[in-house]
Amino acid sequence: MDKTVNQKAWFLVLPVLVLVAFSAVIPLMTVVNYSVQDTFGNNQFFWAGLEWFEEMLEDERMWNALQRQLLFSAIILAIEVPLGIFVALNMPKSGFWSSFCLVLMSLPLLIPWNVVGTIWQIFGRVDIGLLGYTLDALGISYNYTQDTLAAWATIIVMDVWHWTSLVALLAYAGLKSIPDAYYQAAKIDQASRWKVFRFIELPKMMGVLMIAILLRFMDSFMIYTEPFVVTGGGPGNATTLLSIDLVKMALGQFDLGPAAAFSLMYFLVILLISWVFYTVMVNLDKKGM
Repeated sequence: MDKTVNQKAWFLVLPVLVLVAFSAVIPLMTVVNYSVQDTFGNNQFFWAGLEWFEEMLEDERMWNALQRQLLFSAIILAIEVPLGIFVALNMPKSGFWSSFCLVLMSLPLLIPWNVVGTIWQIFGRVDIGLLGYTLDALGISYNYTQDTLAAWATIIVMDVWHWTSLVALLAYAGLKSIPDAYYQAAKIDQASRWKVFRFIELPKMMGVLMIAILLRFMDSFMIYTEPFVVTGGGPGNATTLLSIDLVKMALGQFDLGPAAAFSLMYFLVILLISWVFYTVMVNLDKKGM
């Protein structure tokens, strides 16, 4: 006798499906619609096919923004991941100071992105900012509104200050999951501090580190608010990352078709690289690392 399948569980999932439809699927379909059409206003649209995608692929401006974005994400990962591991390794493992450090490390993550940008915009000003004034008093030329190197240094240091805590907290969680027996065995074998890290701590942290790298890559690749508040994409286009360039194209120039094609290609790049990270994470889990 066939069993009757209870379909009532779908009613519990329905609110989530509706929410996802309105917050993700419908806007995405709207962008897809704009990417294959052209308009001259008055809600009159004309079929353009893949014209906007071809235009974007040949657009030097987009490729330059992509290079700046990849460079920014690479620098961020190269700094924040090792620094986060170093901080986690030196945090107390128990007691009052452990809780104190966890709260302290969480504070930057609680600050809204636009507030972070405003803080560093003021902090780096030569006339009223502590950082800018101090560097100027030391005779160091620093002006993030006019110097490309200073602008890049500012947004990188700002992101490191804001998000290294996330990597540190995840790495700390990985370290806390290591049984004491591992450390006791290493002590009996008289293993050096480096060998303990290399053969015990790092393999056990690898899973959470891949999650941290994935999250930081996605966040850094989609970053908009903080660098836009600080530099506005300048000086010139020196810090015009992909997200800033996309907003300028969509809202500043109101080129809806090219901007829609641009955003879909942007989305696909993030999806592809995230899939690569996910595949690596799955393979690590299978190996038991």
